[in-house]
Amino acid sequence: MAKTFKYVILGGGVSAGYAAREFAKQGVKPGELAIISKEAVAPYERPALSKAYLFPESPARLPGFHVCVGSGGERLLPEWYTEKGIELILSTEIVKADLAAKSLTSAGGETFNYEILLIATGSTVIRLSDFGVKGADAKNIFYLREVDDADKLYEAIKAKKNGKAVVVGGGYIGLELSAVLRLNNLDVTMVYPEPWCMPRLFTSGIAAFYEGYYAKKGVNIIKGTVAVGFTTNSDGEVKEVQLKDGRVLEADIVVVGVGGRPQTALFKGQVEEEKGGIKTDAFFKSSVPNVYAVGDVATFPLKLYSELRRVEHVDHSRKSAEQAVKAIKASEEGKTVDEYDYLPYFYSRSFELSWQFYGDNVGDTVLFGDSSPDSPKPKFGSYWIKDGKVVGAFLESGTPEENQAIAKVARVQPPVENADQLATEGLSFASKI
Repeated sequence: MAKTFKYVILGGGVSAGYAAREFAKQGVKPGELAIISKEAVAPYERPALSKAYLFPESPARLPGFHVCVGSGGERLLPEWYTEKGIELILSTEIVKADLAAKSLTSAGGETFNYEILLIATGSTVIRLSDFGVKGADAKNIFYLREVDDADKLYEAIKAKKNGKAVVVGGGYIGLELSAVLRLNNLDVTMVYPEPWCMPRLFTSGIAAFYEGYYAKKGVNIIKGTVAVGFTTNSDGEVKEVQLKDGRVLEADIVVVGVGGRPQTALFKGQVEEEKGGIKTDAFFKSSVPNVYAVGDVATFPLKLYSELRRVEHVDHSRKSAEQAVKAIKASEEGKTVDEYDYLPYFYSRSFELSWQFYGDNVGDTVLFGDSSPDSPKPKFGSYWIKDGKVVGAFLESGTPEENQAIAKVARVQPPVENADQLATEGLSFASKI
């Protein structure tokens, strides 16, 4: 028997939870909306997994970080969905999507029909086995995407007390997990091929601070090489990591964070794609009528820069979901909503550090403030200047007011005549805007 809903959200991550909350605000009727998720739990705030979930003391656990607590909202427990008449269809993997027939088929052979589909499938992790790395299927090699992954890693950390951990990758996950593994008293080595950490966002000047700070915390950093193989012990557990430069690292635990890819395979050939995602308009409507895409999978018009872009970050996952639902409900009522006008925003927390970035990281850069890893209270930032305007701003250890000030700079894009003067003025430039 097929189940039929007016609205179906496919995916059970951050976007799904925020979309459900917006549907409830907009007055969805009981029985109209279903969320279909491969995971066994209601939508939760994914960033918690690489931070608080693995803390040695008072680790975060569900139901503590169900959406929408990450943005200061009400926590949506499983019973909230029941109260609102929203059907949570969990532990259900969709293996076929027929957009023309408006139907989805699960691995178990169930059929779900819909009038309007919201694609919120997010990203999946890139695995070393995708590159044919030898021994990449050994035990104790971990990836972090879902609560199940975090549970397995947490158990391994407890089992390998004071052991050796190798983190493969120098991006978000690599930096956050290296910090949390160190807090768990493991001997941590980070390995990545780029000349510095977080290369998609950090300049060499910004990265130098974090690399120095992490080294002071006891994290060993190896740059400019990659893992090419793993050896195992008699139990099939990872024992050594072989690097391309010939070095061999002992390891009790390996954590891999080498990026993700948007989960769009179900829709290939049925919907227009661009830049690796599903192409949408400013209301997250795809090229197929009544099909919307949000979060990591959407390639949307970034109004501020007059270009199409795909953004993988929790802030956009939340906001795009809300925008799509508002647009869906407005179109049903013959009304309109404003176009999505997003200011790119990224942040991270590790050890005692906390940074925020707003805008675009293109053009020339100016570093300001105290960026010495040896400083007792480091506080520094960077501006990006393009065509005589400040287009991006980064700040480590800012107050909420200071972070708001750099966000405003990135949004307003004030002109700047002298980069040296900007370096001298530092944060005071932002507070004047």
